[in-house]
Amino acid sequence: MTATFPTVFVSHGSPMIMLEPSPARDFLESYGRELGKPKAILICSAHYETGEPRLSADRKPRMIYDFGGFPKPLYEIVYDAPGDPALATRAAEMLRAAGHSAAPMTNRGYDHGTWTPLKLMYPDADVPVVQISIQPDAGAAHHVALGRALGPLRDEGVLIMGSGTATHNLYAYSQVRRVPNFPTPPWVSEFGDWMQKTAEACDLDAVSNYRKTAPYARENHPTEDHFLPLPFAMGAAGDGAKGKRVHASTQSGVMLMDVYAFG
Repeated sequence: MTATFPTVFVSHGSPMIMLEPSPARDFLESYGRELGKPKAILICSAHYETGEPRLSADRKPRMIYDFGGFPKPLYEIVYDAPGDPALATRAAEMLRAAGHSAAPMTNRGYDHGTWTPLKLMYPDADVPVVQISIQPDAGAAHHVALGRALGPLRDEGVLIMGSGTATHNLYAYSQVRRVPNFPTPPWVSEFGDWMQKTAEACDLDAVSNYRKTAPYARENHPTEDHFLPLPFAMGAAGDGAKGKRVHASTQSGVMLMDVYAFG
């Protein structure tokens, strides 16, 4: 019998999650074991941006170290999980059937929005992985629709994930990241409370219009890239789904590292 997995939104935060101890790292290291091993993983990464939906179709994806100025050991990490060209092709067909101009894409490696959470969750790298891109100018409702079109893959044992960060104001983070125990300011906590309420209700209307419905939306997400994997994961959960916040922590008070499961 094929297992049906929840859909998941993970906060990957800074690449330093791979080198520094944190509650978020500890959680992700245990969460893969809790979920169990899927047949394949389809992950929507905040760091894979295209104008139209694209799905990585390489058999052996390369590594992408899409950051600068970090310690050398980060650039030596390898996540050698195989790709799944057949799944990429099938997912693209499902999206086209739903009216999206989707296509498989080769020569797309694993960016850190993909390899940081997956190396923690599935360190054996023995689960095939397909990445789907975000369209940063298309808005949250578009990503709900992408997830909804791909949701049936859950019944085939595919784990559908969104990888972003619950709050992602890098300017604010740069100002306080060296301040010990910096307290979470109200503009962050109020957005986090809204996110929890909205995600647990799986309120697709609210998340689709979060720029209007969420308090301090633009302060927490000056750009939309790290938010959009959340509506993708919510949409993929299907009608009648509910969400659960399965982890909550912060980096330097302003970067919420929350993780949600939907099903």
